[in-house]
Amino acid sequence: MNRWVLITKRIIDIILALTGLVLFLPLFPFIAIAIKLDSNGPVFFSQRRVGLVTKDKTGYFNMLKFRTMYADVESKTGPVWAVDDDPRITRVGRFLRKTRLDELPQLLNVLAGDMSIIGPRPERPFFVEKLDKSIPYYNERVYWVKPGITGLAQVNCEYDTDMESVKNKLYYDHAYAARITSFLEFLRTDFGIILQTLWVMVKGKGAK
Repeated sequence: MNRWVLITKRIIDIILALTGLVLFLPLFPFIAIAIKLDSNGPVFFSQRRVGLVTKDKTGYFNMLKFRTMYADVESKTGPVWAVDDDPRITRVGRFLRKTRLDELPQLLNVLAGDMSIIGPRPERPFFVEKLDKSIPYYNERVYWVKPGITGLAQVNCEYDTDMESVKNKLYYDHAYAARITSFLEFLRTDFGIILQTLWVMVKGKGAK
């Protein structure tokens, strides 16, 4: 990636993450209370995800979210994809997903440098290993590109539910990586995605 894109992207990430925390932190107590009243379990959800990949190593980090599913739902089934009208998702969780408010704690991941505001969706190691064997160039989607809270794939597609939905998102992820090799195109693309994300949040057009 262009050196100036890397530097500018990190600066923008820090500014937007701090701004987002200042703006949305007052909502955290209300979201926490709603989650606790709706179902048993912790307010926050932490899960191991694959981060930035380089030729020398693959990074891993613990991604933070507001909990949107019933606690310990995968203790018996193991890792599985979400489905339409997923019964594992709580009532409050469904609202948080549609408005993307469940992603707000990831601003802390951005400040820590594990994620970017804009980038491919971070995936679990279990699925990355499985998908990388089935879909050519799957893991290259985060090659020198940090995973993001939102991105070109996230604003154009819903949650992964099957192999075809993953392939569809992969096209967007690689298209994004190609766009940000140019500095001006990077600025145009990232700010365009930010505006699209705000529209998704306002209209409640996030995942079902």
